[in-house]
Amino acid sequence: MWAVAFASMVTFMGIGLVGPILPSISEAMDATPTQTSFLFTSYLVVTAVVMFFTSWLSSRAGTRNTMLVGLAVIAVAAVGCALSTGIEGIIAFRALWGLGNALFLSTALAAIVSASGGTAGQAVILYEAALGLGLAVGPLVGGLLGDISWMVPFWGTATLLAIGFVAIIVFVRGAGRSAQRSTASAPFRALGIRSLLVLSIVAFFYNSSFFVTLAYVPYPLGMPAVGIGLVMTGFGIGLALTSIVLAPRLTHRFSPTRVLAVTLVVFAATHVAASQLTGHTPWLVVCVVMLGFEIGTANTVLTEAVMEATDLPRTVASSAYSGVRFFGGAIGAPVGTSLAAFGAGAPFLFAASTALVGAALLAIFRSILAPADHPVHEAPAFEAEAITGA
Repeated sequence: MWAVAFASMVTFMGIGLVGPILPSISEAMDATPTQTSFLFTSYLVVTAVVMFFTSWLSSRAGTRNTMLVGLAVIAVAAVGCALSTGIEGIIAFRALWGLGNALFLSTALAAIVSASGGTAGQAVILYEAALGLGLAVGPLVGGLLGDISWMVPFWGTATLLAIGFVAIIVFVRGAGRSAQRSTASAPFRALGIRSLLVLSIVAFFYNSSFFVTLAYVPYPLGMPAVGIGLVMTGFGIGLALTSIVLAPRLTHRFSPTRVLAVTLVVFAATHVAASQLTGHTPWLVVCVVMLGFEIGTANTVLTEAVMEATDLPRTVASSAYSGVRFFGGAIGAPVGTSLAAFGAGAPFLFAASTALVGAALLAIFRSILAPADHPVHEAPAFEAEAITGA
């Protein structure tokens, strides 16, 4: 259980690792902010596509084998990024990174639950803690090592992934194959269920906002890599706290869709504030950290809403939902970042608008989302089979 949790933390570190070193990569490779945003886009496009098929693959290869292949692919991709001599090479290896990310994260939570003896509630807390810690530590490691060279964070990540790979080989036993095999078409057919489709589209627009934050924030902050890393660490800590503490309490008292709608409106308002404060770094830092708290709530609540909205097997619902939402980030990161040509605050306004679209969809299709429109009174045992809430 702890071996998988450690590997999960390192994998989540890879999501925020490149944030603090984006300006350094941009300078070293003579690349524009829009070009460096493709480090997220290539990663997310491949993650999104592969997510549609992970339930089919893991039900045949087993969770342990799928996790090991995923970690090995990410490690190779990290080394490839470090050895690249051009921005195109880094973008290509980040795409490979996305493949490994999808394979590992699709099975890690189920493996933690299995290793813990089926106590899903505690296992979910451990998984969410690994997520939050990874997103908090990743930018800090990227910032500290990035002060040496933009290549060093990639070497550091590859080393940690190798340790996680060995830990899983040593401590995780059994293939972990699913008793019921999933078909490759199941996630696509699942999107024919209106409630799941609506929430997946909401997730698409929300992730567009989320990844504009990750891809663009380092530029208006105008700090060295360590400073950016510290700011993003505050962002990650806020995300972890609300994912583990606040979001579950809110969904025990209120319906997930209502909590999510309010969170998206607040999320949009914070982006609007950030758009007006790009020339005032201390206040922009406050906005970025606040966004972490809001993202932590939205991540957890959105996943709970998806799982409450359908009676499908959880792995199938999660494959469909995760695939759609990651495409939102893949499109939002370059589109939002490119709008900086119209002003430093324009990308934040774009992020605000996509978040508001998500909130509007929740209001318009409230009747369709009725199955998910009630408080969650029990521990989220469904998470044992969920693909990922990250």
